[in-house]
Amino acid sequence: MASISRSGKRWRAQVFVRGVRSSKIHDTKAQAAAWALEQQAELAGDKLPDKTFGQALERYAAEVAPLHKGETWELRRLTAMGRHKLASKRLAVIVGADIAAWRDERLRSVAPASVLREMKLMRSVFESCRCDFGWLRSNPMQDVTRPTAPASRKRRITADEVERLRLAFGLGEHLAADTATQRVGLAFLLGLETAMRAGEMLGLRWGDVELDACYVRLPRTKNGDAREVPLSPQAVDILRVLPVGDGPVFGIEEKSRDALFRKIRARAALTDLHFHDSRAEAIWRLSKKLDVLQLARVIGHRDLKSLMIYYNESASELAKRLV
Repeated sequence: MASISRSGKRWRAQVFVRGVRSSKIHDTKAQAAAWALEQQAELAGDKLPDKTFGQALERYAAEVAPLHKGETWELRRLTAMGRHKLASKRLAVIVGADIAAWRDERLRSVAPASVLREMKLMRSVFESCRCDFGWLRSNPMQDVTRPTAPASRKRRITADEVERLRLAFGLGEHLAADTATQRVGLAFLLGLETAMRAGEMLGLRWGDVELDACYVRLPRTKNGDAREVPLSPQAVDILRVLPVGDGPVFGIEEKSRDALFRKIRARAALTDLHFHDSRAEAIWRLSKKLDVLQLARVIGHRDLKSLMIYYNESASELAKRLV
């Protein structure tokens, strides 16, 4: 039901459909009547709101991204998408070919792995428009081909590389936590012992550290689950060096951690080594001590298939276990 009435020198249109009321003031009666008809169609489900992809990105950034662990990354990518010409296009006319053109353009400047992550985020935006916002009836990405996922990184870290890093971090003979650089080095060494992600270590607080019981609690991890991580004797020694306080255990921001690690990596004359390689190396080492279910519990993996590369032993090696 719609009604149009004067509001001073202007016209107010009011619509009430299925328990939802909406109103807006217009300069002319004709504008008010046209708006009322359009609102009635939208509220009745006969017509979708006339929204652009850019508006969808803005609403997703305001309402959905803050609920995610990777909010910072999502907001950065949503902002970048908002600068693309696709953002000005109406949602109702976006088709798979538009997404494919965006995909191909991105592949000319970034790696397939990055495009895959961005496409996953874009798909989530369209799904929110379809399921939660009521702005779409179907997801235009459902038939878009995704880039081929790159082979998983299998970078091992040698004992010589670890020693060179320790020296460069100022942790040669004794562990210390006097400088931010040393604390980044301690975080890297802790990653080698526990397979914790960089964000998990930097977000660790003393209230979740149980040194006597040899474990730490991670209340919220990348996949949203909480988990407890056992500590080796070396991991306990690393944590005991750090000063106990009210803030995060390492007292380092992600940007500082990244910049300092890159600086030390160059000082140690190492190439093709990432901070996150410490997690992969730790998983390789733990796979020799834990079965696949135990390993999945420690590192927080839900998909056991993704861990099988760490148990890729030869038939000869397996035969030795049967003796």
